[in-house]
Amino acid sequence: MASPTDLSVQLYSVREPLAADLPATLDRLAGIGLTKVELFDFVNLAEGYRSALPASGLTAPSAHARLLGPQEGTSVDEILDIAASLGVQTVIDPHVDPARWTTADDVKAIADELNALVDSAESRGLTLGYHNHWFEFENRVDGRSAYEHLAGLLDPRMLLELDTYWAAVGGDDPVEVLGRLGDQVRFLHIKDGPVSRDTEAQQPAGAGAMDIPAVLAAAPQALPVLEFDAYAGDIFEGLTTAYSYVTGIDA
Repeated sequence: MASPTDLSVQLYSVREPLAADLPATLDRLAGIGLTKVELFDFVNLAEGYRSALPASGLTAPSAHARLLGPQEGTSVDEILDIAASLGVQTVIDPHVDPARWTTADDVKAIADELNALVDSAESRGLTLGYHNHWFEFENRVDGRSAYEHLAGLLDPRMLLELDTYWAAVGGDDPVEVLGRLGDQVRFLHIKDGPVSRDTEAQQPAGAGAMDIPAVLAAAPQALPVLEFDAYAGDIFEGLTTAYSYVTGIDA
């Protein structure tokens, strides 16, 4: 279902080893068989990524950065410039405060703020995206999830990264969501576990309650991105197990 060249990993999963030794961490991911990564904290770690990505043979087609609430002292322009310099193609906002998802006006304000950044990104050869947690699905707006309400308000040049696990935690069937959103979804976060908010209970893909083959089949246009928010075992062993499972799924 996913070839080794069509599979990525969100580096938040390995944030602790990354902080200890960035080049060695990327080398270990490449040793698993991965060829792509999704950058985490790339403004602070830009120079490390700049040298270690090519040295490890990895590329970073996507990256996470807070676009609607950049860290103090960092502008959106700086974020986009650094992303472009690292070869990133899509910058994805990973989180907008849960309190902002309660009404239709709230969601429209988020969409307007994201849409206002699209031209600036496009001028740098970048696309923008948004990544969900559970609360965008728990909150309902006009009879549907706040997430799908947002999707209908976004500039058509904006992409979506569906975190399939959090969508399920929020009460939606990710396969059905993917069917409704279609090609708007270009990245998938693939994780597994008991489908609960307990991040410590997350398991390698294939070891939990998620129907990952059905998820992948529902979005062949999207790049799967492995992720653990937390993992009780050795994270590299967990990623190796997840990688083997996802790349071994029959089409």
